[in-house]
Amino acid sequence: MAVVRAVWALVAASLVATTVTYARLPAPQLYDVSGSGLHGGLSRAVVDLNFPDALIALAILGVLASHLSRRSRLVAALAAAFCIVTVFPGVVEQSNLDAKWINAVPAAGVGLTFVLTVLAPLLPRPRRMSTDPLRIALAAVLLLVAAPWIAADIGFYLDGVPVLGWLFQTGTLVHFHNSPHRAVHYGVHHGLQGLLLALTALLLSRLPNRISLYLALMLVYGAANMLNDGWLEQVVERGWSSTTIPSVLSFSANWLWLGVLLTAPAVWAVWFRRDAAEP
Repeated sequence: MAVVRAVWALVAASLVATTVTYARLPAPQLYDVSGSGLHGGLSRAVVDLNFPDALIALAILGVLASHLSRRSRLVAALAAAFCIVTVFPGVVEQSNLDAKWINAVPAAGVGLTFVLTVLAPLLPRPRRMSTDPLRIALAAVLLLVAAPWIAADIGFYLDGVPVLGWLFQTGTLVHFHNSPHRAVHYGVHHGLQGLLLALTALLLSRLPNRISLYLALMLVYGAANMLNDGWLEQVVERGWSSTTIPSVLSFSANWLWLGVLLTAPAVWAVWFRRDAAEP
């Protein structure tokens, strides 16, 4: 159960940071929100409960499902149905990140999943695996790449921070495609959301599960979001390249989505499938 608790701790830490940052900073310093104060903070947290948290909750439900009673499985199915609403067009829009009434549905799914986690019987202890060193190394690299977004979610830049302030541009004014703006805006970035998805996949894949393909997709999709966000902020906006990497936030016919759809089954076949079946 410690692994599932670790995933919930990541979700909770992100929600708290988001709520506080969006409550204390004015909307113009953030990204595509209109509210401020406590209302603004809670509004943005509700949207986070939709993406990425509803996708994370689906993974947790997949791990818990075989350990639940029949009645609890019915509740889990309802929670999963609520969470899936987040993928419908218009539920979460990058151009408008204020909470809408429809966002209450996936948020309720996440809440039900948390209740099921609390009430669920103890899961098998996570196993020591030959692939654990790979998980640790990959998680360390992803955390380093995500440093600017972790700082932004807390509400500060890395300028002046030893090493990290040299590696990353955050508070620097840039001019890519619009008026001058900070390279890394305060608040939530989809690169950080990608980190949460990827770390969730790395953690939950250590438990016996029947959703290893979904976890492989989470890992690759999360990494793709980090690649898209980081490339724009740290490469294109430095003037090192004029070529951008397409977005995968919503489904569209582009080469990065093709890469995700091809890479996820490969990760599943050579890694997550074996770990899910390992005694």
